[in-house]
Amino acid sequence: MPSRAPDFTDGFRDGLDPEKWIAHYLPQWTVPERSEARYRIVESGLELRIESDQLDWRVEDAPMRVSNVQTAVFSGPVGSTRGTHRHRPDGLEVRTAIPTRMLFSPSRGRIDLTVAASTDEGCMLAAWLVGTEHLSETDSGEICIFEIDADAVSTTTRARSGIKAHHDPRLTTDMTEVVLPFDASASHTWTVIWGDGETAIGCEGRVLRRVPQAPDYPLLLLIDLFEVSAPSGSYPKTAVISGVRAWN
Repeated sequence: MPSRAPDFTDGFRDGLDPEKWIAHYLPQWTVPERSEARYRIVESGLELRIESDQLDWRVEDAPMRVSNVQTAVFSGPVGSTRGTHRHRPDGLEVRTAIPTRMLFSPSRGRIDLTVAASTDEGCMLAAWLVGTEHLSETDSGEICIFEIDADAVSTTTRARSGIKAHHDPRLTTDMTEVVLPFDASASHTWTVIWGDGETAIGCEGRVLRRVPQAPDYPLLLLIDLFEVSAPSGSYPKTAVISGVRAWN
């Protein structure tokens, strides 16, 4: 644990701070009514929600509904292909031009995330650090801190973790499944430390991954609850973010 105070911290006790978070998922690739997060403040923090009337994030990516908070956003003009996290290899254009906002976009450092994963049918809780791309289109790599599918949560929990190169030729995708010896629907803390060509990802004080590569350009933090199957089961579907602390 660093000896100094965090450069970025939030426990969501006073609501969702617009000077820290953008409550839309990659809004440049869609329209506001599809990208806007559903959430509420609860005793344990920020509850991300998927609700029965929520729209798919993009018709082309359906079924996929998402409630997300992120710490930066960048896009080119409408019709262009410039923007953070080009998740499709082709055919992706800006639909909503979003002013560039870099609320928190470190190039190296440490982040601690305390979360409780969803066990709701068809859901996934994820946290990523993704290249902003506002300086270069190749600054597009991703540190996948975790992706936890609801059906992988039990007395032990499986999660995916590692590096995704996306459009960055300097990186190599290196993802693997890790096993947590507990039920991740209970509150638990993930840590990522990256810089000097290495990324370390851990959970509850135990290192799970050491990857000998690290993006060295501005990254935004995204924390997302997805429903990635056709609507089913009961609503709302939820996951909780209890706290975020970060050091540049």
